[in-house]
Amino acid sequence: MGKKEKEVVLLTQKTNEPAFWNDQSQAVEVKKKLTQLEEEIGSFKSLEQELEDLKSFSSLSQEDGSLEEEISQLVEKLERKIQQTEITILFTGQFDKGNAIVNIEAGAGGREAEDWVAMLLRMYERYAERQNWKTRALNKSFSEAGGPEGRMGLSAVTLEIKGKYVYGSLRKESGVHRLVRISPFSEQGLRHTSFASVEVLPELGEKEVEINPSDLRVDTFRSSGPGGQNVNRRESAIRLTHLPTGLVVSCQSERRQGLNREMAMKMLVAKLQLRKEREQKKELARFSNQGKDASWGQQIRSYILQPYQLVRDDRTGLKVSNVDDVLDGNLQLFIEAEIRQDDN
Repeated sequence: MGKKEKEVVLLTQKTNEPAFWNDQSQAVEVKKKLTQLEEEIGSFKSLEQELEDLKSFSSLSQEDGSLEEEISQLVEKLERKIQQTEITILFTGQFDKGNAIVNIEAGAGGREAEDWVAMLLRMYERYAERQNWKTRALNKSFSEAGGPEGRMGLSAVTLEIKGKYVYGSLRKESGVHRLVRISPFSEQGLRHTSFASVEVLPELGEKEVEINPSDLRVDTFRSSGPGGQNVNRRESAIRLTHLPTGLVVSCQSERRQGLNREMAMKMLVAKLQLRKEREQKKELARFSNQGKDASWGQQIRSYILQPYQLVRDDRTGLKVSNVDDVLDGNLQLFIEAEIRQDDN
């Protein structure tokens, strides 16, 4: 019996104890852990069964040569599943299996950088869609000065992503992302370089970090979007400022003020938790790029559209020439390279 299977037996025994549900919060965590372990074991057993079935099927190809192409496709599909399973084994962090909150903010580059924020938002939404994750924009900030044709720029956005292994998959995306292209906002058709910072936070419960209510400043405002159109007429949006650290979070996705406050508290707790870990381990760049300017020399990845097409990750050295495919959410090669490098 493997280590995970032994742990399942122990946790199952614990759930059968008469006093198990006396501590509701602990019981929920145990059940959650048990479910995750059972799913992981189930995945491995499924792969083992597929491998056995493939061995049996391949033996038939010796009698029927027409099956070779189909078998080759099945082998390729199984190899891909095995690679994906290998990646999940590397998710050993405390929050790797949970949801994530992604903050994207424009850096150097003006209106061009704000357009880059919108492009990155779409890229991560498309990647989440490929992974069958759910996304929701919690907060959007627009520039005051409109761009061409009166369009407002997206200066910052906060995206909630829910699903399996979201934080583990995306946590290494934190950093500065650089775009090089012929700017659609340049009348002379000049090539521009712009930057945006990405910060990936785990979604935590409020119990993870204690916050003194007297340390909070709560501001309410109207949820708004491009053109000044209000999401609603009441001041339902919430901005929380943690006075001791100066951390600020906002949420305006819900029509009810209470729900926006609840989500904003989750974001603040996540920021405080990561700040605490950075201070303890003295690794300021491990979880977040806070404190780094989104400008030259700070990028973790470059997306070059002109004069040639290339996406280059400065940490792993991985290069991909199909930029459009990457911007359409095909990030898996980069995600896996980052995770494997982190494990080495």
